[in-house]
Amino acid sequence: MSPVAEPPATAPGCLGSVTVTDLVPDRWLTFDGLANARDVGGLPLEGGGRVRAGVLLRTESLEGLSRADVARLTGELDVVQVLDLRKDEELVISGAGALAGAGVTVHRLSFIPDAGRGLPELGDDADPLVAHYLAYLGDRGANVVTGVRRIAERETGATVVHCAAGKDRTGVLVALVCSAIGVPRAEVVADYALSATRIDALFRRWTTAAGQPMPAAEEIDRHRPRAEVMEAFLRLLDERHGGPVRWLQEHGLTDDELTALRSRLRDENG
Repeated sequence: MSPVAEPPATAPGCLGSVTVTDLVPDRWLTFDGLANARDVGGLPLEGGGRVRAGVLLRTESLEGLSRADVARLTGELDVVQVLDLRKDEELVISGAGALAGAGVTVHRLSFIPDAGRGLPELGDDADPLVAHYLAYLGDRGANVVTGVRRIAERETGATVVHCAAGKDRTGVLVALVCSAIGVPRAEVVADYALSATRIDALFRRWTTAAGQPMPAAEEIDRHRPRAEVMEAFLRLLDERHGGPVRWLQEHGLTDDELTALRSRLRDENG
């Protein structure tokens, strides 16, 4: 079975009690070899407008792509670069994915060290997954900022960002990007939690490929993204750094790069 690279959540949950204007069918992308693929475009912006469609796509790992999937991604969807957030061990197990040989630039930006990872102390009441998310920023902050920078510097074409399941590392990077360009906090959280609706399909794909039975429902539920995890993560960024934008700036994102990111992704007339 393809590895789920992050520890499971401590309790089952789905979208939570946040607004979910992103639950629109045309944000989801259907492929033969992907179960958790969607366009970040369409999310609302504070003050009006929406995230520009066709610029930033989020998915799980790409090793299952069919030839038709590759043709659609490189043709109709004009994907020109991939941000692969997995660590080397996962690449050895699952491979780089078919886009790596299709003329698409692939940036390896692991959010997890291969060894020696430490988690911040958050107290007994904190969800362990929040500590893992903060550890991405602490252990691989340069890679996190580089991921944002790569999205900002592309003037044409689409970027695909993915990890293993497309929910944890991908969810953190997309949440930072969306926060930086002015997506309301509730919508950032809702987009993160939306992947909960695709966890069953991911497990079906993985177990079928491995010739294994589906895990028990309780085990699958432990891997569903929960809104309160992202809410807590972003709240800690607010308290410790003044918010996601300040964290990005503290770690090297320039004003010009932030302006370029907003110009690339904000559709004021959307």
